[in-house]
Amino acid sequence: MTDNTPPQPVDLGGRVTYDVPVARVARATLTRPEKGNLQDVHLLYQLDAAYRRAAADDSISVFVLAAEGDDFSIGHDVETLFSTDGMDQVTLEGGLGLGGVEGDMAWENEIFLQLHWRWRNFPKPTIAAVQGRVFAGGMMIMWPADLIVASEDARFADPVTAFGIGAVELFMHPWEFGARRAKELLFTGETLTAQEAAGLGMVSRVVPRADLESTTLALAERIAARPTAGLKMAKKAVNQTLEIQGQWNAVQAAFNLHTLGHAHSRIVHDGAYLDPAGFPLVADIWELPEDWEQQEEDT
Repeated sequence: MTDNTPPQPVDLGGRVTYDVPVARVARATLTRPEKGNLQDVHLLYQLDAAYRRAAADDSISVFVLAAEGDDFSIGHDVETLFSTDGMDQVTLEGGLGLGGVEGDMAWENEIFLQLHWRWRNFPKPTIAAVQGRVFAGGMMIMWPADLIVASEDARFADPVTAFGIGAVELFMHPWEFGARRAKELLFTGETLTAQEAAGLGMVSRVVPRADLESTTLALAERIAARPTAGLKMAKKAVNQTLEIQGQWNAVQAAFNLHTLGHAHSRIVHDGAYLDPAGFPLVADIWELPEDWEQQEEDT
């Protein structure tokens, strides 16, 4: 008798697992739920390893990104920003260990711009299944996906103007939200509900949390039944249309402004790469404890 049980997930290093839950569909799952799936260097390179594994496997037609826990990802682990621990350089950027703005820019270019953009250009259809908080860097790893299935409790935000930074490193906001809504969300740091995100076209489907996995896999299976050549051509046609509109140039220009924000902060805030006054402005959405300021002083 044939055993149709899917193989157990492969641990790619403690932050991400890789499995094939149904035929022709690969899945990467973030496995840092106790930290809200905060993204450090290890997590991002393990996610890149999952993309590369799915790309090299011709039996895989669709790639799914999911996450364990209550939150898909609450953003970047700021305590590990600019750390080279766990890096496995995949671009030709160079200069990652240099000091000053030059080193900061090289590091962010590798980690946040080049990695994420190559995920956006991954040739096979991709689906992100998101739940809970999807904040800042959480949206960055979600946006490269072609389709987004969200649970009803999903919330989205990029509140980094609170820290003196214009936006996160992957500037997809005008395409995902529309220009005026993007400005409002960036100016205010407000959260967007799953239903509101669907109304803007960013989210493809909104489902109860209990149905998130099954709905995502059913959608992936439906797509995987089609010829890979047609899927690749459809994806390239849409992505190249966005590039003709100037998307990649705009992303690069905004990234340079993001780096300027860090440089400004280092000058006016005694070397800190973020304006520390931003933490009280985001304490509610990041659910920081009431005594977080005292905890910071104690550590």
